[in-house]
Amino acid sequence: MAELDQHEGEQDIEKKIEETRQRFKNEFLQDSTEKYDSRDVERLQTDDALVEGYLTWRLYAVDDALKMIDESLQWRKEFGLNDLTESSIPKWMFETGAVYLHGYDKEGNKLFWFKVKLHMKDNKTITDKKKYVAFWLERYAKKEPGMPLTVVFDMAESGLSNIDMEFVKYIINCFKVYYPKFLSKMIIVDMPWIMNAAWKIVKSWLGPEAISKLKFASRSEIQTFIGPEYLPPHMGGTDPFKYSYPPLPDDDFQTPICDNGPIVSEDDVESKEGEMEGKDALSESSFNSEVAVKPKKVNFLEDSLRSEDNDRGDAGTRTKGVRKPLTTFKGPLLDVSPAEELSFGSGETEKKCLIILSNVTKNQVAFKVRTTAPEKYRVKPSSSCCEPGASVDIVVSLHGGSQASPQDRFLVMAAEMENAGSQELAQFWKDVSKTKIMEHRLRCHVLESEKPAAGPLRDSPVEMVSNGQQELNTALMRVLACNSRLEQKMNTCLWVQKVLVGLVLVLVALNLLCLFMLSASQRQS
Repeated sequence: MAELDQHEGEQDIEKKIEETRQRFKNEFLQDSTEKYDSRDVERLQTDDALVEGYLTWRLYAVDDALKMIDESLQWRKEFGLNDLTESSIPKWMFETGAVYLHGYDKEGNKLFWFKVKLHMKDNKTITDKKKYVAFWLERYAKKEPGMPLTVVFDMAESGLSNIDMEFVKYIINCFKVYYPKFLSKMIIVDMPWIMNAAWKIVKSWLGPEAISKLKFASRSEIQTFIGPEYLPPHMGGTDPFKYSYPPLPDDDFQTPICDNGPIVSEDDVESKEGEMEGKDALSESSFNSEVAVKPKKVNFLEDSLRSEDNDRGDAGTRTKGVRKPLTTFKGPLLDVSPAEELSFGSGETEKKCLIILSNVTKNQVAFKVRTTAPEKYRVKPSSSCCEPGASVDIVVSLHGGSQASPQDRFLVMAAEMENAGSQELAQFWKDVSKTKIMEHRLRCHVLESEKPAAGPLRDSPVEMVSNGQQELNTALMRVLACNSRLEQKMNTCLWVQKVLVGLVLVLVALNLLCLFMLSASQRQS
């Protein structure tokens, strides 16, 4: 029954998506196509998740979603978001460290930091500041599609001179209109009492959809939302991170640890070449070419043929008991399975995950895997190459007693090797242009431990809650929106009632005045 309802719900969403696209084409594109960037229009016609995001945020009201899409696409063209790059933003803005992405909250959402004390109101730079925020949001949207952000306003040492209401309203509009479903929550930390009035105005801008996402927290309360490992010392945290530019500080990925110990990075290889030149070569147990202190010439075709027989048996052992991924991301160089997340649990069979890379090009493709938590995971192989039309199984396993976390991420990097002769793998990654590297990110999902059932119940309460969570959230959103509309209507009715009562009182007064004048005239006559 639950599966049937879910299927019907998916069909309804598909109909809403198709209706939204068709009406947008008929009602908005017919008038003028110059209002929008053609790339955004094409994405709207092909990306179901994008359209569903607008519909969900507008509670599946197509009229409201269309207005939101129209406003959002016009804004994207005005700010040139599809062509906005790091060089488009004044360098001094990056150097201030007033806005940046770093760390994760306890739910695994990326943190978007605003250091309020570093912001000063200036009408001359307001447009550049808006583009600066848009740059970060667009950068994250491309790297982590569909993943929400937690916005943190660090109010420490700030005052009224740092509050720019136009800029704050713009930030709220970014999440309210331009990037639907992007906001996980907005946390205001250590707000001075003198700013209470300003933030009451901000609260009114959020609307019923986002009002529940606004959180006010003191220094002692912030750890309810963010663990100490991602909080700065002045918030009671232990994060040693210090902002500096360049480079941009939003790449937390590092080389993972292989089964035989840490892998030496390319930079370390280069720096140690002179020191290790006269030493013996590493043993064959260092399976990854990045391990070699002195880069080793590798003919990938011969190497793959030579090791094929050994890998067959080894791969079968590695992947034994590992669940096969069910979803696939279609990339320009590699298809990556799973498409979005690796699921880890506490059971023995849940401590390993499988990543399958399939080469869809006519050339060899070099790949490597990086992670934000290299001390927790073992990845085998973490770097190699994939032949045309072939697939590679990568086993990701938790090390020792480590536990997976929603904050953990994996990055799959791939680049096409057009000249598949003898090349140094480490040198290849140094020489390859960044524009030719495909990147795909995977997040971690932590499975809840199963509790033993008392009997063969078909639907346990926990399962029912899990299945209905999305419907419940949607229903609550609708209730909030209805309450807001009812409140507005009631306020309107009360206002009309007061006006009517006033008019009645005026009429009564006029009648009394007329009677008084009539009585007076009769007495005189």
